[in-house]
Amino acid sequence: MIVLDTRVAPEWVDYNGHMNDAEYARVFSQAVEALMVTLGLDEAGRTRYRYTLYTLETHLCYRREVHEGAALSVRLTLLDRDAKRLHVFFELLDREENVLATSEQMLMGIDQTSTRPAPFPSPVEAAVATLPTRSQGEWPDLAGRRIGLRR
Repeated sequence: MIVLDTRVAPEWVDYNGHMNDAEYARVFSQAVEALMVTLGLDEAGRTRYRYTLYTLETHLCYRREVHEGAALSVRLTLLDRDAKRLHVFFELLDREENVLATSEQMLMGIDQTSTRPAPFPSPVEAAVATLPTRSQGEWPDLAGRRIGLRR
């Protein structure tokens, strides 16, 4: 499921002539915001439900360079979930659907009144149930990785 389409802005390009590493994180952050809209947690939904999502953890892998003006898409796969958390996997794609970067994230549902974790409101839960999922044996190759030196 594509959750975001954008382009590499001129101000995202660094002294090496390609998109700066921090800007990949920006695009994935925008993808989380787009996911929130999909789930009914746009500004009106956050106000109505007094509910939001926080990012608890992220693992970003850089795969390819991308240059100014390039068209980008972010594809979402839901890897796992419970009553208040989403384990998501985003792939940053170019026009030919080459994977430029990935971001695996754990998102937590938060009651804005108490600022504590809380189960998804019913309409949000219903929207979560429509997200594309994969069982652990079918995860994308880059999902579930850990950082470490191979010995």
